[in-house]
Amino acid sequence: MAVLCVAIISKQYLVHASIDVVEEKISALTSSKSSNDPREHYLGLLYPSEQYKIYGYATNTRVKLIIVTENTTSQSRDIQIKALFKSLHVAYTDMLSNPFYTPGTKINSKVFDRVVSGLFQTSKTP
Repeated sequence: MAVLCVAIISKQYLVHASIDVVEEKISALTSSKSSNDPREHYLGLLYPSEQYKIYGYATNTRVKLIIVTENTTSQSRDIQIKALFKSLHVAYTDMLSNPFYTPGTKINSKVFDRVVSGLFQTSKTP
């Protein structure tokens, strides 16, 4: 699986097109009384196209994480994507814990960049 893009907010059209779907899924999860696990943040496949698949994840503070991958079929895709999101969420939380970071500003963290790059490296299949 080749991850092509990870976005917290991006100027890519496909990422923006999927944000509406994220909002719909979040509101469906929060309004549903039969939600399996309130800690489950994975929103699943948001927007498939001929070339790409876009997956979503929302933190409990409503920060939206988006991953764009190549459109390939794989049985373990959801498991891999969930693991990527959880690792990305941990890295994002660690970055936010830095007392020198101002929330809402551009992320300029070499450690965060290294973690995200490492996630891309480990998500590629030969």
